[in-house]
Amino acid sequence: MDNTKLISIATNAVLLAGKKLLQTYNEEIIINSSKGKDIKLQADIESEKIILNLLQKETNIPILSEEEGFLNYDKNNCNRWIVDPLDGSLNFSKNIPLNCISIGLWKNNIPIFGVIYNFLHDDIYIGEVGVGATLNGKKISVSSIDDLSKSILCTGFPVYSSFDTDTLTDFVINIQEYKKIRLLGSAALSLCFVACGSVEGYQENDIAIWDVAAGIALVLAAGGKVDFSFGNKENLLNVFASNGLIG
Repeated sequence: MDNTKLISIATNAVLLAGKKLLQTYNEEIIINSSKGKDIKLQADIESEKIILNLLQKETNIPILSEEEGFLNYDKNNCNRWIVDPLDGSLNFSKNIPLNCISIGLWKNNIPIFGVIYNFLHDDIYIGEVGVGATLNGKKISVSSIDDLSKSILCTGFPVYSSFDTDTLTDFVINIQEYKKIRLLGSAALSLCFVACGSVEGYQENDIAIWDVAAGIALVLAAGGKVDFSFGNKENLLNVFASNGLIG
């Protein structure tokens, strides 16, 4: 099955899940657990179920998803879907309109394409590495700003972040040269904004791979640069994505 068909399947999945999340957003939001810095919503589970059912029905590609973990493992298939059924769960629970659904396809730990749906604004981002990126069907690309003092950086503090003094001091030192810093509460949307040129960079350490898999592909497809390495725990990444001109 070629990438065009797979992108179409992923697009259908996010649209179906987005419809369900819109209904939930206008009804009672059920919090299943809230421990430490993390929160789990019933909406995550319901969205994920819709996505997984469609991906499993239409493809035989293994899936890594936030709630269910690794499904359909096949040592002979080096492809894998990486799914975040609701990125920005805390935002969603507090009626902060910065959330999305994220589906990426990776092969041997290399991003192939990503589909991200900002369902509250009906914005769909699609990016295929080496081909290009779009927002609602219109081509997008990273910004041309090459001066750090004129650049905006999106960042955040993931669930597994350390909040000790040394870590926070390093964080402040790292962001001092930028014009502005934005913490949106959604890594996937932050990467969307890098891809469409609204911001110049995104950086987070120990961020879950499902939060960024589709967004990394999107930034690369839009002409940007992404450096990532695997973190200290399974499925965590250290990521710096940019327009390729600021670092």
